[in-house]
Amino acid sequence: MATAIAVTSADLVLPPTDPGTPHAAVLPAPGTQPLDASLADMQQLLARYGHVVVVCPTSAPAAVERRLLAVRALLESDRIALVRTDLPPLGAAVLVRQLRQLAGCDFSPGVLASAARLLAHYIYAGAVLGSVSRLDRVPVSLGSHLKSWLPGAHFAVLAGPTPQITRVGTGEKPLAGPEFTTELLLARGQLQTDWPTTTLVPRWRIQGATQEAPLPETSPGWWGTGKLVEFAAYLPDLSVLYQLVSSVRRETCHWCTMDLIGDRCGFCAAPLTVGTAPEAGGRGAGEAGGRAVGDGGHDVRALGPGAPRTASHGPGALGPGTPGVGGESTRVLRSGAHAPGALAPGAPAPGALGPGTPRPATPAPRALP
Repeated sequence: MATAIAVTSADLVLPPTDPGTPHAAVLPAPGTQPLDASLADMQQLLARYGHVVVVCPTSAPAAVERRLLAVRALLESDRIALVRTDLPPLGAAVLVRQLRQLAGCDFSPGVLASAARLLAHYIYAGAVLGSVSRLDRVPVSLGSHLKSWLPGAHFAVLAGPTPQITRVGTGEKPLAGPEFTTELLLARGQLQTDWPTTTLVPRWRIQGATQEAPLPETSPGWWGTGKLVEFAAYLPDLSVLYQLVSSVRRETCHWCTMDLIGDRCGFCAAPLTVGTAPEAGGRGAGEAGGRAVGDGGHDVRALGPGAPRTASHGPGALGPGTPGVGGESTRVLRSGAHAPGALAPGAPAPGALGPGTPRPATPAPRALP
């Protein structure tokens, strides 16, 4: 069965790029839905699709993550991946749409979940701000803080993949842009400026017409001001995305035996152990009576069928009694959240796709039922 892409906010759902792009399931916030209803919704997604990849920004309230952890723990399911992203709201929405596009292809759930970290390196997300005095998610120099008090001062800020800040105006330092063909998506707030279309588009050699979307509700809080125009430059073609992900060497998680790309499993968050094959250790070998390598490099006895997971049994587990949502005491599995790290050998570095890169024929997406 295909893999379902779920999100924690409707702001993360952009219009599909084509009729074959699968939809995303929006999980209601904990304050609007009781725990038993969240469990029922997740059970329906698992029954219909088999695996669920949930994208949850790191800027989301802590209660959202606690609810997701509680749901995964109570269901005792290893078919739910929690993907965290540091991208700003519009960039995170672009990432979700790219995952939705790839979900209609022939990628396994493990590859799809771990591909989020790779794709984030190719999304140039930023904003034009009227002030950076309250911006705390991108490093801001003292000089930029002082210039924020000047009348009419505007700043162009790039949050990723490499943070940058420059003051808009005469003698401004250009933001380092992508070295591959991209399209631009804009979301306008209260700031009146055409800088992204008049300056950024020609500098970054943006192809096609600039698209616009409603400003996400969480954008003013993320950027520290409502006077902004948020933007994101991204790879729009499914054929290029498919080539990018499929060109990275696939590994097998030594703990949950899921396929992965990069250096960490998207489902159980176990780091890639060089030279470790499923038959040499991990949960799959443990069921046959072998030994597994636990997190931190210590040898631990592998779990047999039906054995409970505790903190000493695997890289993604907390001990019993961890408080869940609303005071529930559950065995809560730790999130697959992690800071972006190095990619596995063979992963294409940002900038590898030039404007003249040949593009293979677009694979036929499979729409989710």
